[in-house]
Amino acid sequence: MNQLVGERISIATFKAQTTRHRIMGIVNTPEMQIVFSDTPGVLKPNYKMQEMMLAFSESALADADVLLYVTDVVENPEKNMEFLEKVQKMTIPVILLINKIDELKTHPIPVMEGSSQNTRSSQNILSDIVEKWHSLLPNAEILPISAKNKFGVDLLLKRIQELLPESPAYFDKDQLTDKPARFFVSEIIREKILLYYDKEIPYSVEVSVESFKETEKNIHIRAVIYVERDSQKGIIIGHQGIALKKVGSESRKALEKFFDKRIFLETYVKVDKDWRSSERELQHFGYNPD
Repeated sequence: MNQLVGERISIATFKAQTTRHRIMGIVNTPEMQIVFSDTPGVLKPNYKMQEMMLAFSESALADADVLLYVTDVVENPEKNMEFLEKVQKMTIPVILLINKIDELKTHPIPVMEGSSQNTRSSQNILSDIVEKWHSLLPNAEILPISAKNKFGVDLLLKRIQELLPESPAYFDKDQLTDKPARFFVSEIIREKILLYYDKEIPYSVEVSVESFKETEKNIHIRAVIYVERDSQKGIIIGHQGIALKKVGSESRKALEKFFDKRIFLETYVKVDKDWRSSERELQHFGYNPD
């Protein structure tokens, strides 16, 4: 979506489940307005937060005019068959995007169990992937892309324009997203935590912006990083606070680039036991699919 919108609306890391909310990115030109809706990846929920993440994804099926189902060259289609069955029943156009095709050029990608891909070309491997997805979603258009290298993105945007029905604009012409500034502060801080901490730590973290005071030149922000355990709090802070200082410093730099203003950022860490399984806490953190 970031490539299609032309702005960095959604955070992106190499880790799964980076996106937790449904985020709109709006493309405006004199002739049109396209509203993109980036949702969390499809997964089988293990706790309440993941249930709400899946609800965000399923909500996109209800109100979309065109569905973009994004996969890549390494994903196993069978893991999301329950969701794919819902996609199969869609009456709107479905475009299946096979992303990361640039990775086929750098190392061999296993496609089917028992296959010997070492002697096969990238094009043959991609053909197998396309054939597999075509058998699962026979009515979908399939487009191989590389979002990282912008390969196929212009073709995709053109095809979306052809498929979208005409209607009045939903948003003001100068609006870029439906999310407030505080949301992007919390997302940028969470992105740095995803990048700098290992294992379960990033998935046990939520960020809440308690204060956001903007002047003409500066923004003063106070943010709280919530974890589920005291031991996690210690890891986030690190020895003599070094780890938290790194997160704060890198977040501040990214926020200054995002807002184009000088940022004063204060970060604190608090324990909110089992917040990922508490419906009340999740609603407080903005997990409201409805």
